[in-house]
Amino acid sequence: MFPFNFEWIWDMGHVVFMGGLWYALIIIGLGMTYCIIKAALDTLKGNGDHHH
Repeated sequence: MFPFNFEWIWDMGHVVFMGGLWYALIIIGLGMTYCIIKAALDTLKGNGDHHH
């Protein structure tokens, strides 16, 4: 079932599935990276809401 397994056959179904999987993982990773960087920059600038 894994690409490094000798029984893996790169037919169109596997190519589409792996392409969609990596596309989704990249989109999620980029979104999370953006949010983390934005939160860190806002924290350093002190632009957060002050609820004290």
